[in-house]
Amino acid sequence: MKTYLLTLALSTAGLVSFAQANISPAKKQSKTIAVTGATIHVGNGLVIENGTLLFGNGKIISVIADGQVPQDDVMRINASGKHIYPGFIAVTTNLGLTEIEAVKATLDFSEIGDYNSHIRSIVAYNADSKVPATLRSNGILLAQTTPQGGIISGSSSLVQLDAWNWEDAAIKIDDAMHMSWPTTPRFRGFARSQTSAETLAERTQATINQLTSFFAEAKAYAEMGKPEVINTRFEAMKPVFTGKEKLFIAADKQKDIVAAVNFAKKFSITPVITGADEAYLTIPFLKENNITVVVKQPHALPDNNDDDVNMPYKNAAVLANAGLNVVLSIDGYWQQRNLPFMAGTVTAWGLDKEKALSTITLNAAKAMGADQTTGSIEAGKDATFFISAGDALDMKTNKVEQAFIQGRAINLDNLHKQLDKKFSDKYAAEKK
Repeated sequence: MKTYLLTLALSTAGLVSFAQANISPAKKQSKTIAVTGATIHVGNGLVIENGTLLFGNGKIISVIADGQVPQDDVMRINASGKHIYPGFIAVTTNLGLTEIEAVKATLDFSEIGDYNSHIRSIVAYNADSKVPATLRSNGILLAQTTPQGGIISGSSSLVQLDAWNWEDAAIKIDDAMHMSWPTTPRFRGFARSQTSAETLAERTQATINQLTSFFAEAKAYAEMGKPEVINTRFEAMKPVFTGKEKLFIAADKQKDIVAAVNFAKKFSITPVITGADEAYLTIPFLKENNITVVVKQPHALPDNNDDDVNMPYKNAAVLANAGLNVVLSIDGYWQQRNLPFMAGTVTAWGLDKEKALSTITLNAAKAMGADQTTGSIEAGKDATFFISAGDALDMKTNKVEQAFIQGRAINLDNLHKQLDKKFSDKYAAEKK
């Protein structure tokens, strides 16, 4: 047993040491900077040709359409022929809570138990993770690090991806409480008998009843003032009832989406629905209740055998074109670097390119209640953006040349680039 543990420890150390040394976070912005001549994609649907972006002390000072710089004592960056985008936001991801999927000790995104409202992902966020650097190179500069597991998983937080520790990384702490709506599994043919299906339905209803009781007790607890005995699970629910913290509910089926929204309405909460495979079947209902929808990545198979085979590609466009606030997401963490290209796919299936951009920028910030500080390139907001030589939603032309987080010019090196250089140099030397 000791030999096994030693071998596991050494192999884990080898995997970690194989990655590049941590890149030190960028220093605070010290001089006002003007980026001139670029096409600025604001993030709210507007595009400014030949624009000038002026920012200082980590904040955007102005966005000027005529390309003129109002100050002489500024550092200039010539971005003629290039594009400026707000930093992309990866939502509902366990980024920073997991490092190596095969090593259990590096997984910290799921807790034991069903009702974990007291769990806060932010305190477990690993700012030294090697993964965020690979995301920054494609323009993903912020992420909603999210707990998983159970019925109520806990609170997520919005972080920026260039930090010494979680305190430095935090943009909005405890932005949303996450829960999964109890569902009854669907079976076809003879997979389950009618009796088994009824039993499963009864179990699901029992879980919903327990969930209703939990919310009712938590709300009563929140309204009682200062309790004599602190209940940490109920205490964590207080911001949800006051509106300071959003409620994200994972629900895919039409019936479950409607049930989840109606459940939240009983407690005067307007939820955000995540997953939302069949949201297109409930559009009038979602619009009536002003529901934001976080849809899964379009590069996926249909959820049901009878669905249109292209529905995953079209889902975001159908919802957004109907007037809903739509956010695009990707499951897990390691594929998050492809987020902008997922948004690019959506544009090929019916959604305007600037609206597709909004699904990973401003719409995401609105869903988390962080749109006053980030999500678009507007005066007064954080100077979190990047400069690309081409279309950032197109994997063929996306080339992030410079990126800034709160005005700090961040290092775009990462393990992927280092490995590319290492072996390119190796084979180039062999040819000589």
